[in-house]
Amino acid sequence: MAHELRRKTPEECMLEVQAEEAALARKGHLKIFLGYASGVGKSYRMLDEARRRRERGQDVVVGAIQPQVPHEVEALLRKLEVIPLKNVAGGTAIDVDAVIRRHPAVCFVDGLAYNNPPGLRNPTRWQDVQELLAAGIKVIASINVQYVAELKDRIEAITGKRITETVPTSFIKSADEIEVVDAPPIEPTEWSLEEEAETLRRKERIAKLRELALLVAADVVDHQLNEYLECHGIRQHFGTYERILVCVTPRANIQEMLEEAQAVAEGFHGEVIVAYVKQPEISSENQSALDARLAVASAAGARIEILEGEDPAHALLDFARSRGITQLFVGHSQRGGLARLRASPLDKLIWEGHGMDVRVFPQ
Repeated sequence: MAHELRRKTPEECMLEVQAEEAALARKGHLKIFLGYASGVGKSYRMLDEARRRRERGQDVVVGAIQPQVPHEVEALLRKLEVIPLKNVAGGTAIDVDAVIRRHPAVCFVDGLAYNNPPGLRNPTRWQDVQELLAAGIKVIASINVQYVAELKDRIEAITGKRITETVPTSFIKSADEIEVVDAPPIEPTEWSLEEEAETLRRKERIAKLRELALLVAADVVDHQLNEYLECHGIRQHFGTYERILVCVTPRANIQEMLEEAQAVAEGFHGEVIVAYVKQPEISSENQSALDARLAVASAAGARIEILEGEDPAHALLDFARSRGITQLFVGHSQRGGLARLRASPLDKLIWEGHGMDVRVFPQ
């Protein structure tokens, strides 16, 4: 005889919610401080939270810290209980068993991407953290975006440095909280031309790494939202939607612009549109260069829009407003002298593109 289907009573629903909350309480809670470069202050921010929690009466310990830390971090460590790393085969690792025996409310772990010495049951530090979480200990950890496994190739292309220690994105996405640690911009002082050029190159690298860190954080939040919706039987997909307009000129670095636009669009479930403004008196050389760049965009599967207008900047802005564009990717050549006395198309895009982010790519 088939069982009769019936609605759950309010009391049964309440029992299910309480069971969910109890299960979450038994599982450790993971928070990650995510940086985009060394020196942005992840360790300090993380340990300062440990200090504040301890002052509020929470039971906290430090399970791992970098081998060398700045003076301000040392000052914080002196106020906290630190469980020493254990020495194994000439290396060091979290003393997982000691932390579990101590069983604090919160364990702070710096350097999430470290590999453990051979012979331990967990090859990596992030797997040590998994074990602490499974034991019901809340973990607050730090990592730089450089060590996210799925970004390894892109990071190496940006920094020129080989990466040997990584953490999988699946683990980063399992975080209950994620906080991007930002750093103030570098302000110029008295620099030589060579120092200024190197600083500009460093700023470009930092900007790319910072964008990747923001994408990772957005992906974690989106993953959390989708998990919540699925858990509660809501099938609609939500995501942060970005519409990116890549503005093409004969000299635009279309390959880099498209790669960055597609990365942002993928991370934010967005859309990429490529557009150029027709020029009535374009030279054959510039037309050939423009055609080559449009061919690259077409091969990448981008939608291409041909715009018309006497003022290229206004034509782009009118189109962008009509399509709800949130970001403009624009190529620009550095120039100085008398040419800067007149407002350039880029200046117009920045001044009049209200509600849109304008990102400039050297060309």
